[in-house]
Amino acid sequence: QVQLVESGGGSVQAGGSLRLSCAASGITSTTYCMAWFRQVPGKEREGVALISIRTGNVLYADSVKGRFTISQDNAKTTFYLEMNSLAPEDTAMYYCARRRAGLACGGWSTSGYDYWGQGTRVTVSS
Repeated sequence: QVQLVESGGGSVQAGGSLRLSCAASGITSTTYCMAWFRQVPGKEREGVALISIRTGNVLYADSVKGRFTISQDNAKTTFYLEMNSLAPEDTAMYYCARRRAGLACGGWSTSGYDYWGQGTRVTVSS
């Protein structure tokens, strides 16, 4: 059973930084990709960043490119989202997600992800 637990959210002022962590358990070799999503009330969950577990290749949404960095630890059980130059529009609940086993890394459709963490809230004030 895959379990994902996010942490690291909080409140910061615009221009600040936060580092989110996702502790993953139950990840097997058929998990190729992990991602971070975010959601604000009344809007659809949107993909922010994803990483290929095997190759380390990454992909970012245009809205965060150059400001956010996704990474993984050597054990490939903890995934990070380093967020810099935060802006009020980055305010959201952030979720870690596991791409469905066997699916290649890529794509932001939430239907391609089957395990989600409980989320960690990020609030950016102006």
